[in-house]
Amino acid sequence: MSVDQVNCHLKWIEWIKDNLDVEIEFPIIADTGDVAKTLGLIHPAKATNTVRAVFIIDPDGIIRAILYYPQELGRNMDEILRMVEAFNQISKKQVAIPANWPENELIGKGLIIPPPSNVEDAKKRQEKYKCFDWWLCYRNYYKW
Repeated sequence: MSVDQVNCHLKWIEWIKDNLDVEIEFPIIADTGDVAKTLGLIHPAKATNTVRAVFIIDPDGIIRAILYYPQELGRNMDEILRMVEAFNQISKKQVAIPANWPENELIGKGLIIPPPSNVEDAKKRQEKYKCFDWWLCYRNYYKW
């Protein structure tokens, strides 16, 4: 979505195809400014400038993450793709994702097991998973 006019979107799509040989396969939405204002995407100090934002929305329509970028700073596509993959793992496997995943300093691409809900589970988890302690256990991403 952009506050630019439709003709600007069409030219942008054409430029990407001509210069990068990439087809844009999703709709580009022209906003009159109402949605941008509602979502806080108009720069407060520069009324004509928009703030760049990425909304990661799950299949149920729930916003899982919002990343805001000033106009001068490009988006980090690696981080956006990392977040989408992490949310997929969280949803499929009911896990937590460590910092810097999939290259976490302690567990690499491992996935953190949720904390135990009782003493019995706390004892068993150290036998079932790799653990630093009863409260921090993980599984190998590939051996799920």
